[in-house]
Amino acid sequence: MQRGLLSDYFEGVAVKRLSAVEADPRRSHQHEFQGGHLRKLLGDDDRLKIPARFIWLSDEQEAISEDSVVSWYDSRRKQANRSAEYRLYYYANGVTALMGEGDTFFVAMRPGGTALIIVTPKDSTIQSQLIYLFGLEQQPDFTFKVKEIPEDQSSRLDFAARYILDELGIDAEEPEADKLDSILEPFGINFPATADFSKLARDSLTHVSASDNADAVLMAWIEREELLFRRLERLVVADRLRAGFLTDKVPDVDGFIEFSLSVQNRRKSRAGKSLEHHVAALFSARKLKFERGVETELRNKPDFLFPGKAAYQDLGFKAEKLTMLGSKSTCKDRWRQVLSEAERIPHKHLLTLEPGISENQTDEMRAKKLQLVLPASLHATYREAQRSWLMNVEDFVKLVRTRQAAAD
Repeated sequence: MQRGLLSDYFEGVAVKRLSAVEADPRRSHQHEFQGGHLRKLLGDDDRLKIPARFIWLSDEQEAISEDSVVSWYDSRRKQANRSAEYRLYYYANGVTALMGEGDTFFVAMRPGGTALIIVTPKDSTIQSQLIYLFGLEQQPDFTFKVKEIPEDQSSRLDFAARYILDELGIDAEEPEADKLDSILEPFGINFPATADFSKLARDSLTHVSASDNADAVLMAWIEREELLFRRLERLVVADRLRAGFLTDKVPDVDGFIEFSLSVQNRRKSRAGKSLEHHVAALFSARKLKFERGVETELRNKPDFLFPGKAAYQDLGFKAEKLTMLGSKSTCKDRWRQVLSEAERIPHKHLLTLEPGISENQTDEMRAKKLQLVLPASLHATYREAQRSWLMNVEDFVKLVRTRQAAAD
Protein backbone atom coordinates (compact mmCIF):
# COMPACT_ATOMS: atom_id res chain seq x y z
CA MET A 1 0.00 0.00 0.00
CA GLN A 2 1.07 3.56 -0.69
CA ARG A 3 1.96 5.52 2.45
CA GLY A 4 1.35 9.19 3.16
CA LEU A 5 4.01 11.89 3.29
CA LEU A 6 5.02 14.17 6.14
CA SER A 7 4.62 17.02 3.65
CA ASP A 8 0.88 16.27 3.66
CA TYR A 9 0.85 17.67 7.20
CA PHE A 10 3.77 20.12 7.41
CA GLU A 11 5.50 22.51 5.02
CA GLY A 12 8.46 23.33 7.23
CA VAL A 13 9.67 23.62 10.79
CA ALA A 14 11.87 25.87 12.91
CA VAL A 15 13.28 24.85 16.27
CA LYS A 16 15.32 26.49 19.02
CA ARG A 17 16.09 26.17 22.70
CA LEU A 18 14.54 28.89 24.86
CA SER A 19 16.74 31.41 26.62
CA ALA A 20 15.85 32.70 30.07
CA VAL A 21 14.36 35.90 28.62
CA GLU A 22 12.32 34.05 26.00
CA ALA A 23 11.00 31.55 28.50
CA ASP A 24 9.99 34.22 31.01
CA PRO A 25 8.82 37.33 29.12
CA ARG A 26 8.36 39.18 32.43
CA ARG A 27 12.12 39.77 32.28
CA SER A 28 11.83 41.82 29.09
CA HIS A 29 8.08 42.58 29.00
CA GLN A 30 8.01 41.13 25.46
CA HIS A 31 6.40 38.02 24.02
CA GLU A 32 8.48 37.73 20.89
CA PHE A 33 11.45 36.16 19.16
CA GLN A 34 14.04 37.68 16.87
CA GLY A 35 12.96 36.15 13.58
CA GLY A 36 15.67 36.66 10.96
CA HIS A 37 16.15 32.94 10.49
CA LEU A 38 12.39 32.41 10.18
CA ARG A 39 12.02 34.36 6.92
CA LYS A 40 12.74 31.17 4.98
CA LEU A 41 9.73 29.62 6.71
CA LEU A 42 7.34 32.58 7.06
CA GLY A 43 8.27 34.80 4.13
CA ASP A 44 8.57 38.59 3.86
CA ASP A 45 5.01 39.70 4.58
CA ASP A 46 5.59 42.33 7.27
CA ARG A 47 2.11 42.16 8.85
CA LEU A 48 1.04 38.55 9.04
CA LYS A 49 -1.44 37.09 11.55
CA ILE A 50 -1.07 33.30 11.74
CA PRO A 51 -3.68 31.07 13.44
CA ALA A 52 -1.71 28.80 15.74
CA ARG A 53 -2.28 25.87 18.05
CA PHE A 54 0.09 25.84 21.01
CA ILE A 55 0.87 22.43 22.53
CA TRP A 56 2.82 21.57 25.66
CA LEU A 57 4.15 18.01 25.56
CA SER A 58 6.15 16.30 28.27
CA ASP A 59 6.94 12.73 29.29
CA GLU A 60 5.12 12.87 32.61
CA GLN A 61 1.74 14.50 31.92
CA GLU A 62 -1.05 14.73 29.38
CA ALA A 63 -0.66 17.20 26.54
CA ILE A 64 -2.01 20.72 27.04
CA SER A 65 -3.16 22.68 23.99
CA GLU A 66 -4.63 26.11 23.33
CA ASP A 67 -5.64 27.90 20.12
CA SER A 68 -4.23 31.38 19.60
CA VAL A 69 -2.57 33.64 17.02
CA VAL A 70 1.04 34.64 16.37
CA SER A 71 2.11 37.80 14.57
CA TRP A 72 4.95 37.98 12.06
CA TYR A 73 6.09 41.52 11.39
CA ASP A 74 8.99 43.80 10.45
CA SER A 75 9.73 45.98 13.49
CA ARG A 76 11.51 48.48 11.17
CA ARG A 77 8.88 48.72 8.45
CA LYS A 78 8.48 52.46 9.07
CA GLN A 79 12.25 53.05 8.93
CA ALA A 80 13.00 53.11 5.21
CA ASN A 81 16.71 53.77 5.77
CA ARG A 82 17.22 50.59 7.85
CA SER A 83 17.21 46.92 6.89
CA ALA A 84 14.26 44.76 7.91
CA GLU A 85 14.18 43.20 11.37
CA TYR A 86 11.52 40.51 11.58
CA ARG A 87 10.01 39.29 14.82
CA LEU A 88 7.54 36.60 15.82
CA TYR A 89 5.12 37.80 18.49
CA TYR A 90 2.95 35.47 20.58
CA TYR A 91 0.20 36.11 23.11
CA ALA A 92 0.45 34.67 26.61
CA ASN A 93 -1.59 31.51 27.09
CA GLY A 94 -1.72 28.33 29.17
CA VAL A 95 1.08 26.72 27.19
CA THR A 96 3.50 29.66 27.25
CA ALA A 97 2.95 29.90 31.02
CA LEU A 98 4.62 26.47 31.32
CA MET A 99 7.73 27.39 29.30
CA GLY A 100 11.07 27.29 31.10
CA GLU A 101 14.67 28.13 30.27
CA GLY A 102 16.21 25.37 28.15
CA ASP A 103 12.87 24.04 26.87
CA THR A 104 12.62 23.34 23.16
CA PHE A 105 10.36 25.50 20.97
CA PHE A 106 9.09 24.18 17.62
CA VAL A 107 7.26 26.29 15.02
CA ALA A 108 5.78 23.93 12.42
CA MET A 109 3.91 25.43 9.48
CA ARG A 110 0.98 23.43 8.16
CA PRO A 111 -0.67 23.54 4.71
CA GLY A 112 -3.23 26.31 4.63
CA GLY A 113 -1.11 28.84 6.50
CA THR A 114 -1.67 27.72 10.10
CA ALA A 115 1.03 26.91 12.62
CA LEU A 116 1.58 24.24 15.24
CA ILE A 117 3.75 25.55 18.06
CA ILE A 118 5.10 22.83 20.33
CA VAL A 119 7.02 23.29 23.57
CA THR A 120 8.83 20.34 25.16
CA PRO A 121 11.16 19.98 28.17
CA LYS A 122 14.88 19.85 27.43
CA ASP A 123 16.23 16.40 26.48
CA SER A 124 12.84 14.74 26.93
CA THR A 125 11.60 11.73 24.99
CA ILE A 126 9.04 13.80 23.09
CA GLN A 127 11.79 16.23 22.06
CA SER A 128 13.82 13.33 20.66
CA GLN A 129 10.77 12.05 18.82
CA LEU A 130 10.07 15.42 17.21
CA ILE A 131 13.71 15.78 16.17
CA TYR A 132 13.34 12.42 14.42
CA LEU A 133 9.93 13.26 12.91
CA PHE A 134 11.16 16.44 11.25
CA GLY A 135 14.48 14.92 10.16
CA LEU A 136 16.60 17.40 12.10
CA GLU A 137 20.23 16.39 12.23
CA GLN A 138 21.37 18.41 15.25
CA GLN A 139 20.04 19.01 18.72
CA PRO A 140 18.48 22.48 19.20
CA ASP A 141 20.57 25.45 20.29
CA PHE A 142 19.56 29.04 21.09
CA THR A 143 19.21 30.12 17.44
CA PHE A 144 16.32 29.06 15.21
CA LYS A 145 17.19 26.25 12.79
CA VAL A 146 14.81 26.02 9.86
CA LYS A 147 14.03 23.05 7.64
CA GLU A 148 11.58 22.74 4.76
CA ILE A 149 9.70 19.43 4.46
CA PRO A 150 10.34 17.95 0.99
CA GLU A 151 7.45 16.60 -1.09
CA ASP A 152 9.23 13.40 -2.03
CA GLN A 153 9.93 9.89 -0.80
CA SER A 154 12.29 11.17 1.90
CA SER A 155 9.24 12.34 3.89
CA ARG A 156 7.35 9.05 3.57
CA LEU A 157 5.64 8.24 6.86
CA ASP A 158 6.98 5.16 8.65
CA PHE A 159 5.54 3.57 11.80
CA ALA A 160 7.54 5.85 14.11
CA ALA A 161 6.42 8.99 12.28
CA ARG A 162 2.75 7.99 12.50
CA TYR A 163 3.25 7.18 16.19
CA ILE A 164 4.62 10.70 16.83
CA LEU A 165 1.89 12.39 14.76
CA ASP A 166 -0.63 10.61 16.94
CA GLU A 167 1.06 12.16 20.01
CA LEU A 168 0.43 15.54 18.37
CA GLY A 169 -3.25 14.72 17.85
CA ILE A 170 -2.84 14.32 14.08
CA ASP A 171 -4.54 11.28 12.58
CA ALA A 172 -2.45 10.20 9.59
CA GLU A 173 -4.82 8.40 7.23
CA GLU A 174 -3.22 6.35 4.49
CA PRO A 175 -4.18 7.46 0.95
CA GLU A 176 -5.14 3.92 -0.12
CA ALA A 177 -6.85 2.84 3.12
CA ASP A 178 -10.04 1.90 1.26
CA LYS A 179 -8.18 -1.09 -0.21
CA LEU A 180 -8.51 -2.70 3.23
CA ASP A 181 -12.31 -2.71 3.13
CA SER A 182 -12.54 -6.20 1.67
CA ILE A 183 -10.53 -7.58 4.64
CA LEU A 184 -12.83 -5.83 7.12
CA GLU A 185 -16.06 -6.79 5.35
CA PRO A 186 -16.87 -9.83 7.57
CA PHE A 187 -17.10 -7.56 10.64
CA GLY A 188 -19.41 -4.96 9.13
CA ILE A 189 -19.42 -1.74 11.20
CA ASN A 190 -18.39 -3.42 14.44
CA PHE A 191 -15.14 -3.95 16.31
CA PRO A 192 -14.28 -7.59 16.93
CA ALA A 193 -12.46 -8.78 20.06
CA THR A 194 -8.85 -7.60 20.16
CA ALA A 195 -7.42 -11.12 19.81
CA ASP A 196 -9.62 -11.77 16.77
CA PHE A 197 -8.61 -8.47 15.18
CA SER A 198 -4.91 -9.21 15.70
CA LYS A 199 -5.34 -12.65 14.12
CA LEU A 200 -7.15 -11.08 11.17
CA ALA A 201 -4.18 -8.75 10.62
CA ARG A 202 -1.72 -11.66 10.68
CA ASP A 203 -3.83 -13.86 8.42
CA SER A 204 -4.25 -11.08 5.86
CA LEU A 205 -0.47 -10.97 5.29
CA THR A 206 -0.16 -14.26 3.45
CA HIS A 207 3.36 -13.44 2.25
CA VAL A 208 4.68 -12.99 5.83
CA SER A 209 5.91 -16.08 7.67
CA ALA A 210 6.63 -16.23 11.40
CA SER A 211 9.87 -18.03 10.52
CA ASP A 212 11.15 -14.87 8.78
CA ASN A 213 13.20 -12.27 10.64
CA ALA A 214 11.37 -11.68 13.92
CA ASP A 215 11.73 -7.90 13.79
CA ALA A 216 10.32 -7.61 10.28
CA VAL A 217 7.50 -10.06 11.03
CA LEU A 218 6.38 -8.32 14.21
CA MET A 219 6.38 -4.88 12.59
CA ALA A 220 4.49 -6.16 9.54
CA TRP A 221 1.76 -7.60 11.78
CA ILE A 222 1.58 -4.50 13.96
CA GLU A 223 1.46 -2.08 11.05
CA ARG A 224 -1.22 -4.09 9.27
CA GLU A 225 -3.40 -4.14 12.38
CA GLU A 226 -2.89 -0.43 12.91
CA LEU A 227 -4.02 0.30 9.35
CA LEU A 228 -7.01 -2.03 9.65
CA PHE A 229 -7.99 -0.53 13.00
CA ARG A 230 -7.79 3.07 11.78
CA ARG A 231 -9.82 2.23 8.68
CA LEU A 232 -12.54 0.42 10.65
CA GLU A 233 -12.56 3.22 13.22
CA ARG A 234 -13.26 5.77 10.47
CA LEU A 235 -16.09 3.64 9.12
CA VAL A 236 -17.60 3.26 12.61
CA VAL A 237 -17.29 6.98 13.41
CA ALA A 238 -18.71 8.02 10.03
CA ASP A 239 -21.69 5.72 10.55
CA ARG A 240 -22.33 7.19 14.02
CA LEU A 241 -22.05 10.76 12.74
CA ARG A 242 -24.56 10.05 9.99
CA ALA A 243 -26.99 8.86 12.66
CA GLY A 244 -26.48 12.17 14.46
CA PHE A 245 -26.65 13.14 18.12
CA LEU A 246 -30.23 14.30 18.51
CA THR A 247 -32.84 13.04 20.99
CA ASP A 248 -36.35 14.35 20.27
CA LYS A 249 -34.70 17.09 18.17
CA VAL A 250 -32.58 18.15 21.16
CA PRO A 251 -28.76 17.94 20.80
CA ASP A 252 -27.51 14.98 22.82
CA VAL A 253 -24.35 16.56 24.24
CA ASP A 254 -23.75 13.79 26.79
CA GLY A 255 -24.13 11.17 24.07
CA PHE A 256 -21.60 12.95 21.87
CA ILE A 257 -19.05 13.26 24.69
CA GLU A 258 -19.54 9.62 25.68
CA PHE A 259 -19.01 8.45 22.10
CA SER A 260 -15.90 10.63 21.69
CA LEU A 261 -14.37 9.25 24.88
CA SER A 262 -15.14 5.69 23.81
CA VAL A 263 -13.19 6.25 20.56
CA GLN A 264 -10.17 7.59 22.45
CA ASN A 265 -10.25 4.86 25.10
CA ARG A 266 -10.52 2.12 22.48
CA ARG A 267 -7.36 3.40 20.80
CA LYS A 268 -5.40 3.42 24.04
CA SER A 269 -6.50 0.01 25.29
CA ARG A 270 -6.15 -1.72 21.93
CA ALA A 271 -2.50 -0.84 21.27
CA GLY A 272 -1.03 -2.62 24.28
CA LYS A 273 -3.25 -5.68 23.93
CA SER A 274 -2.58 -6.10 20.21
CA LEU A 275 1.19 -5.95 20.81
CA GLU A 276 0.90 -8.77 23.35
CA HIS A 277 -1.19 -10.87 20.96
CA HIS A 278 1.33 -10.52 18.12
CA VAL A 279 4.32 -11.17 20.38
CA ALA A 280 2.64 -14.30 21.76
CA ALA A 281 1.88 -15.52 18.23
CA LEU A 282 5.53 -14.99 17.25
CA PHE A 283 6.87 -16.83 20.31
CA SER A 284 4.45 -19.71 19.78
CA ALA A 285 5.43 -20.03 16.13
CA ARG A 286 9.10 -20.10 17.17
CA LYS A 287 8.21 -22.87 19.68
CA LEU A 288 9.41 -20.98 22.75
CA LYS A 289 8.13 -22.14 26.13
CA PHE A 290 6.33 -19.33 27.94
CA GLU A 291 3.25 -18.33 29.90
CA ARG A 292 1.38 -15.02 29.86
CA GLY A 293 0.26 -13.08 32.91
CA VAL A 294 1.02 -15.74 35.51
CA GLU A 295 1.50 -14.65 39.12
CA THR A 296 4.98 -14.44 40.63
CA GLU A 297 5.35 -12.60 43.96
CA LEU A 298 3.02 -10.15 45.69
CA ARG A 299 0.36 -10.74 43.02
CA ASN A 300 2.63 -9.37 40.30
CA LYS A 301 1.92 -10.73 36.81
CA PRO A 302 4.65 -10.22 34.21
CA ASP A 303 3.42 -10.17 30.61
CA PHE A 304 5.66 -13.06 29.52
CA LEU A 305 7.51 -15.56 31.72
CA PHE A 306 9.91 -18.11 30.17
CA PRO A 307 9.62 -21.07 30.45
CA GLY A 308 6.70 -20.60 32.85
CA LYS A 309 5.33 -20.46 36.39
CA ALA A 310 6.30 -23.99 37.44
CA ALA A 311 9.96 -23.43 36.60
CA TYR A 312 9.89 -20.02 38.28
CA GLN A 313 8.51 -21.46 41.51
CA ASP A 314 10.98 -24.35 41.46
CA LEU A 315 13.92 -23.02 43.48
CA GLY A 316 16.04 -25.83 42.02
CA PHE A 317 15.59 -24.30 38.56
CA LYS A 318 18.52 -21.94 38.00
CA ALA A 319 17.53 -18.27 37.88
CA GLU A 320 19.89 -17.57 34.97
CA LYS A 321 17.73 -19.85 32.79
CA LEU A 322 14.59 -17.82 33.55
CA THR A 323 13.55 -14.85 31.41
CA MET A 324 10.93 -12.18 31.95
CA LEU A 325 9.61 -9.84 29.28
CA GLY A 326 7.35 -6.87 29.85
CA SER A 327 5.35 -5.63 26.87
CA LYS A 328 4.29 -1.98 26.63
CA SER A 329 3.43 -0.25 23.37
CA THR A 330 4.40 3.02 25.06
CA CYS A 331 6.74 3.34 28.02
CA LYS A 332 6.39 6.82 29.51
CA ASP A 333 7.14 6.37 33.22
CA ARG A 334 5.32 3.03 33.37
CA TRP A 335 8.46 1.04 32.59
CA ARG A 336 9.34 1.06 36.29
CA GLN A 337 6.37 -1.23 36.95
CA VAL A 338 8.32 -4.06 35.31
CA LEU A 339 11.12 -3.91 37.87
CA SER A 340 9.13 -5.64 40.65
CA GLU A 341 7.34 -8.25 38.54
CA ALA A 342 9.74 -11.21 38.98
CA GLU A 343 12.14 -11.01 41.92
CA ARG A 344 14.07 -14.17 40.95
CA ILE A 345 15.12 -12.58 37.67
CA PRO A 346 17.56 -9.70 38.33
CA HIS A 347 18.04 -8.75 34.66
CA LYS A 348 14.67 -8.04 33.07
CA HIS A 349 13.59 -7.27 29.50
CA LEU A 350 11.00 -4.81 28.22
CA LEU A 351 9.61 -4.78 24.68
CA THR A 352 8.19 -1.48 23.45
CA LEU A 353 7.23 0.26 20.22
CA GLU A 354 8.01 3.74 21.53
CA PRO A 355 10.51 5.59 19.32
CA GLY A 356 13.23 7.90 20.55
CA ILE A 357 13.12 7.39 24.31
CA SER A 358 15.45 9.94 25.93
CA GLU A 359 18.98 9.10 27.02
CA ASN A 360 18.09 10.00 30.60
CA GLN A 361 15.41 7.29 30.59
CA THR A 362 17.52 4.60 28.90
CA ASP A 363 20.45 5.36 31.22
CA GLU A 364 18.15 4.79 34.20
CA MET A 365 16.84 1.56 32.65
CA ARG A 366 20.38 0.29 32.24
CA ALA A 367 21.22 1.20 35.84
CA LYS A 368 18.13 -0.72 37.00
CA LYS A 369 19.20 -3.81 34.96
CA LEU A 370 16.29 -3.47 32.54
CA GLN A 371 17.12 -4.28 28.91
CA LEU A 372 15.05 -2.44 26.30
CA VAL A 373 13.92 -4.54 23.33
CA LEU A 374 12.64 -2.87 20.14
CA PRO A 375 11.99 -3.96 16.56
CA ALA A 376 15.17 -3.19 14.60
CA SER A 377 13.47 -0.57 12.39
CA LEU A 378 12.86 1.63 15.44
CA HIS A 379 16.51 1.71 16.53
CA ALA A 380 17.19 4.57 14.09
CA THR A 381 14.91 6.84 16.15
CA TYR A 382 17.39 6.66 19.05
CA ARG A 383 20.63 8.59 19.39
CA GLU A 384 23.86 6.99 18.28
CA ALA A 385 25.08 6.58 21.86
CA GLN A 386 22.02 4.46 22.73
CA ARG A 387 21.88 2.11 19.76
CA SER A 388 24.68 -0.28 20.70
CA TRP A 389 22.82 -1.08 23.94
CA LEU A 390 19.40 -1.71 22.40
CA MET A 391 18.30 -5.29 21.73
CA ASN A 392 16.18 -6.30 18.74
CA VAL A 393 13.43 -8.91 18.74
CA GLU A 394 15.36 -11.57 16.80
CA ASP A 395 18.20 -11.44 19.30
CA PHE A 396 15.75 -11.72 22.19
CA VAL A 397 14.22 -14.85 20.62
CA LYS A 398 17.71 -16.34 20.22
CA LEU A 399 18.54 -15.52 23.85
CA VAL A 400 15.45 -17.32 25.16
CA ARG A 401 16.00 -20.30 22.86
CA THR A 402 19.62 -20.61 24.09
CA ARG A 403 18.52 -20.50 27.74
CA GLN A 404 15.82 -23.07 27.17
CA ALA A 405 18.15 -25.39 25.29
CA ALA A 406 20.53 -25.26 28.26
CA ALA A 407 17.69 -26.12 30.64
CA ASP A 408 16.45 -29.16 28.66
